[in-house]
Amino acid sequence: MTTGIHHVTAITRRVQDNIDFYVGFLGLRLVKQTGGYEDAEQLHLFYGDAAGSPGSIVTFLVWEDGSPGRTGLGQVSEIALAVPADSIGDWLQRAMAARIPIEGPSREFGETVLRLKDKDGIIVKLVGVDMAAAAPLPDPIAPTRVRGVTVLTDDPDATAEFTARFGYRTDATEGNSRRMISDSGDAVDIRDARGYFPGIPGASIFDHVAFRAPDADAVRKMRLSLKDVESATNVHDRKYFLSLYVREPAGTLYEYATDAPGFTVDEPLEHLGERLMIPPADAGRAADLKLMLPQFALPGEERMPMRDLPFIHRFHTPEDPDGSVIVLLHGTGGNETDLMPLAAKLNPRATLLGLRGRSTEEGINRWFRRFDAVTYDQPDIIAESEALVGFVEGAVRGYGLDPDKLSFLGYSNGANLLGAVMQLHPGTVRRAILLRPVQVLEAPPEADLGGTEVLMLTGNHDPFSRMAPVLEEALRKGGADLDSRIVDAGHELSAADLTAASDWLAKA
Repeated sequence: MTTGIHHVTAITRRVQDNIDFYVGFLGLRLVKQTGGYEDAEQLHLFYGDAAGSPGSIVTFLVWEDGSPGRTGLGQVSEIALAVPADSIGDWLQRAMAARIPIEGPSREFGETVLRLKDKDGIIVKLVGVDMAAAAPLPDPIAPTRVRGVTVLTDDPDATAEFTARFGYRTDATEGNSRRMISDSGDAVDIRDARGYFPGIPGASIFDHVAFRAPDADAVRKMRLSLKDVESATNVHDRKYFLSLYVREPAGTLYEYATDAPGFTVDEPLEHLGERLMIPPADAGRAADLKLMLPQFALPGEERMPMRDLPFIHRFHTPEDPDGSVIVLLHGTGGNETDLMPLAAKLNPRATLLGLRGRSTEEGINRWFRRFDAVTYDQPDIIAESEALVGFVEGAVRGYGLDPDKLSFLGYSNGANLLGAVMQLHPGTVRRAILLRPVQVLEAPPEADLGGTEVLMLTGNHDPFSRMAPVLEEALRKGGADLDSRIVDAGHELSAADLTAASDWLAKA
């Protein structure tokens, strides 16, 4: 019977740092990149040996710039990767040269262990133990397989009993950890962490560990055996394997996944991981998702270094950029990728620069505070306008952008901030498309807007449209070249917005 760990999944908040550590430093192969099967707007990366063999796979869900969680009870706390027994000294030197946080070497369960931390702070243990790779990587000291995971529990007996369902048996005890091993030789270390604080979901933590199932029938039988376990899910088709999820008694998420069909079902072995794959259920919006999912560069490829600027931001660079850049400001509750599909339709060759508002209310992103739907915090508008000016100046310097080729696209709350910036800081925004904007400044200054081009689109059924003419009047009074139109829509965006904006931008 096939047993052992199939893969281990964690969450990263920095995709480029993640690639640099797991491919660049550890030398694993990126064997698959997909949109998430639970949320296709979430990138999912799979690393492993040369073939992405079950038992070698480490995966990461990408929550770019997401809020960090906290490792605690009911979670996997560490992953261990097997490396050749005589390579620990070499890995120690590599880690020191790369300035990666190190602890050890030490001895655990009779094995030499070097503890590292990736850029998320996730603990990766390199264990000197001879476990042959199913498909060896080019680097002779690269990790060969997943050696094991550590699970934090406040009920070690119950966790051990539940883990035994997946083919594990108790092998040894050391301190407050009980080691359980599979027929494949990998380990689940069950750590008695009673009194420790509970885990908090978020980025920079482990999400789950998956165990190997010999076939689909084994997954279905496991589901029947878990019929009385409330947390057990139905069987899911993840294209590369069938699986189910269940939480062990202390709360750690376990998955049970088949080896087949594997990663070569949609890419040949020699080209694994080279293309972004979209889940079949989301094929209808594949073009939009490829714009919204974060881009990255593999080691050795040309990349754009990210600058530390006032707003979280993300670039999308097309295959044949024309040198123009569209800066995107989302509406209330949106994020830096929301307007990318629309902007790409306006100009497919433009580089897209999406920003995330930092004035959060009730867990949603905004650009400035408000007291009610139509009353806005004036000092906050002024402060965030100054921050946006600082961002633009920093982006022009730090990324080498041409100010004459910058256009701004804002929707709703994002359009409102752009309108305020134009009045408070003339010259920063010289070309803008404002979708459903209103005047948010209670005492707007007289501004010289000569040389500023603006397209303003207001929905004739928009409940906020009564506030739009005040902004229109202020822009015209300042001398802006304003094209103000009414479209047949409410506050939501429509096809008419795309048509109008595309024609206007092409002429501008």
